[in-house]
Amino acid sequence: MDAPQQLLSISFPPSSEPFDVSKVAGNASPEIKERISNLHKFLHTFVPAQYKDVAFFGRSIQERFVVTEVSVLEKKDEPSKLEGRVVVELDVNEEMINGGGNIHGGCSAFLVDMCSSLAISTLGLATEGTQYPTVSQAINMIYHSPAAVGDRLRLVNTSMTLGNRAQSARTEIWNVTHSRLVASGTHIKMKPSAPPKANL
Repeated sequence: MDAPQQLLSISFPPSSEPFDVSKVAGNASPEIKERISNLHKFLHTFVPAQYKDVAFFGRSIQERFVVTEVSVLEKKDEPSKLEGRVVVELDVNEEMINGGGNIHGGCSAFLVDMCSSLAISTLGLATEGTQYPTVSQAINMIYHSPAAVGDRLRLVNTSMTLGNRAQSARTEIWNVTHSRLVASGTHIKMKPSAPPKANL
């Protein structure tokens, strides 16, 4: 039997921009909530300096993410293991839709890409005290129903595995306005290979 995963008591350097986590639900520590919920700072940690001021793909969408819950829970069917859970909300706007006026399937996949990664990072911070840069290996999507401009989306993201090389998570995109499932996806990520050494 695998040894139970343990939560670490960790602290991060004080933020230069204090972030109020009092409205963020969940049982994660205040330090982890601040790290994950302050998305402007968290996501831009991974952006190279030359692109900090660039309107890169999806930037204006991810800047509207609102984190409402950050938790670390026992897995229901595997109590010796833990899972990270992060809930994100945002409204559908015109830059997210297709020609039919509903959220584009590619945009839904982008949401799964970005938000499922938060659940993986939450678990990594809680159990290992760190987070690793990772790249996507596969995203599998199922589309269930449309969401139109103005509809409120709720993305429930849960980590599945946190391995030395590969990690995985799942996401459900719910339409809060109409109480229905819009899309669901699974995301497999891996640590990137080390860059080749330069020949001298």
